[in-house]
Amino acid sequence: MTRDDLFKVNGGIVRDLATAIATTAPKAFVLVISNPVNSTVPIVAEVFKSHNVYDPKKLFGVTTLDVVRASTFLAEVAGDVSNAPNVTVPVLGGHSGVTILPILSQATPSLPANLSETEVETLTKRIQFGGDEVVKAKDGAGSATLSMAYAGAEFATKILKAVKGGSEEVITQSYVDLNADPEGGKKVTEEIGTSLDYFSVSVKLGPNGVEKILPIGELNPYEKQLLKAAIPELQDNITKARFRPLW
Repeated sequence: MTRDDLFKVNGGIVRDLATAIATTAPKAFVLVISNPVNSTVPIVAEVFKSHNVYDPKKLFGVTTLDVVRASTFLAEVAGDVSNAPNVTVPVLGGHSGVTILPILSQATPSLPANLSETEVETLTKRIQFGGDEVVKAKDGAGSATLSMAYAGAEFATKILKAVKGGSEEVITQSYVDLNADPEGGKKVTEEIGTSLDYFSVSVKLGPNGVEKILPIGELNPYEKQLLKAAIPELQDNITKARFRPLW
């Protein structure tokens, strides 16, 4: 099933769920994990706007699976996959194919010094198209399930921790409306060089949702190419969701 197929099926389902939330629990945190996330998050936003209950700080596209894959694959390349929980890689952009931007130059710990440009590109593609790898391994009988559930639980746990409050900062990546933090969103827009309403960014979470959108930071030349390639796809995904006559 292609992303377009998923959109046709899941678009209406997400619309109906969003309508139910808007009319019964309009102040709820909404974590969207139904693909294609690049489009289903804007669908939820449009439904909420139509009911005059939209709060961009409380709407999240769950892209944690990309983050988990990035840390796991990088740990594997570094020679110790068991160290994956201690590896962090910011994954920005969106949640499908070329829109997934693993910023490996900002990884902690840093990339192995002996990793060649070709190996970095191969690792990047594996992170971007990890879903295809799963589908192939299942011989067409399904897609990511357990890993997706794990990623959803991880993100939900971060939200709960942020809502509870405390001294520890909660920072993660999520596909959000850049108006959730106008100042931070403006900075990201300047870094992107193009106006996009939604983008997966690093966010600081708080009791009310998105507390702060953090800058993308410095990208190397290869990552800048990846960003350039992602923008048209993201624009198309967002436009498709906003203007399709489903909502």
